Amino acid sequence: MATIHDVAALAGVSASTVSRALSGKVIVSANTKAKVLEAVKALNYQPNPLAKGLKEGSTRTIAVIVPNLKNLLFPAAISGITEVASAHGYTIVLCSTDEDLEKEKADVANLVRRKIDGFVFFTATRKSQHILDLVALGHPTVLLVRHLPEAPVNSVSVDNELGAYKGTKFLVERGYRRIALICGDRDLVLYRERFRGYEKALAEEGLPVEFALVRWNVRGWRQGHAAMKELLQSDRSAWPDAVFASSDPKALGIMKAIKEAGLRIPEDMAVMGYDNMELGELTEPALTTVAQPFYKTGVVGTERLMRLMQSKGDAEPEQVKLEPTVLIRQSVGHV
Repeated sequence: MATIHDVAALAGVSASTVSRALSGKVIVSANTKAKVLEAVKALNYQPNPLAKGLKEGSTRTIAVIVPNLKNLLFPAAISGITEVASAHGYTIVLCSTDEDLEKEKADVANLVRRKIDGFVFFTATRKSQHILDLVALGHPTVLLVRHLPEAPVNSVSVDNELGAYKGTKFLVERGYRRIALICGDRDLVLYRERFRGYEKALAEEGLPVEFALVRWNVRGWRQGHAAMKELLQSDRSAWPDAVFASSDPKALGIMKAIKEAGLRIPEDMAVMGYDNMELGELTEPALTTVAQPFYKTGVVGTERLMRLMQSKGDAEPEQVKLEPTVLIRQSVGHV
């Protein structure tokens, strides 16, 4: 591959003159610029973006921090991130933390040393002081999906309370009255918000929250399966007529447990998920769910990050919430 020194030799100028001519930031004579461009074309010279970035104090990279790579929800958002980053001439560095706080802190410290231009976190919790420290030090940072409501940090999330409210309301309108909620980690804001939406929808219909039908700290389809099996061990008169899972993987485990008990979905018990994973379309019956616009979340969040990087982090923090929708399939019927 041709180097800047090859271009300089062919054009009969110095390497620094080639750099100035190509940067467009320093005026050089039209004749000199023409000779440089002719040499660039003849040698098919491609400037090294990393070297250029380091010289300008930028590596043209952004870090994307995810809790794990097993979750099928992240690819859609990462696709949106990549599209916007690429359009602006940036590449992404992907880090998976496995929900290990100390690993995440170490990864972030290493990324800061590598002069990463901006950070996108999917991992925020109440223990994420290192993220707030990053923001305080002036590093452009955006939270996606998860957010910290009281913290002065940019975030783009889906309105979790509204999504759970819409989902619960839909079940009630279909005639269901005893709606179980299988929920995630109580320490995460997004699951507490989903509980509030569930609670609000029931209250509007004059229905109580039956805490015997609520399960917290359930993760993934296996724990969803176990939580549902536990509910079905109670007397049949205490069974719910519908189950609202706070994520689609939990819903898949719930459906498995219901079928193993010899029950039909939705004739004996309805199931609703939350996310809109592609897998939900392949279940039998197909899963009714609260759809989150993950791709749009990635796009909007990364566009915000680009503006932060351009403003050197001086812009006021924004907490954007996108609207979810109920996606009707066959796992919910009519009572």
